[in-house]
Amino acid sequence: MHEKPILLVEDNPDDEVLTLRAFKINNVLNRVVVARDGVEALEYLFGTGAYAGRDPSVLPQVVLLDLKLPKVDGLEVLRQLRADPRTYLVPVVVLTSSNEERDLVDSYQLGVNSYIRKPVDFVQFVEAVRQLHLYWLILNEPPP
Repeated sequence: MHEKPILLVEDNPDDEVLTLRAFKINNVLNRVVVARDGVEALEYLFGTGAYAGRDPSVLPQVVLLDLKLPKVDGLEVLRQLRADPRTYLVPVVVLTSSNEERDLVDSYQLGVNSYIRKPVDFVQFVEAVRQLHLYWLILNEPPP
């Protein structure tokens, strides 16, 4: 099941590198598309802007979404995903360093599937990615 991409929405270059490294360590075979801000994420998902011409019917198997993003924040990305019938079923996992309870509550109110705080320790982060991989890419039955 590694034909569908993972959309990683992450503006921090260090977190991007760590996430990609954790994917490699955990043998995640899915292609990873990285969007570095909310606008780029929305353009990828809807096949507009820099991704005009991309087939928007090919949706990611899961979106890993940071909340604190430039241009359009993660909550607005989530809001737009859930408001559009083409994308409202795409699994979204918030992967953030935010400790703000309001972000947690708002994420669930907007329909996030899961909310994970990024562990500071790399070994713990690799384990979190292993569990994400096991659940979201292997065990979970995604929508058609």
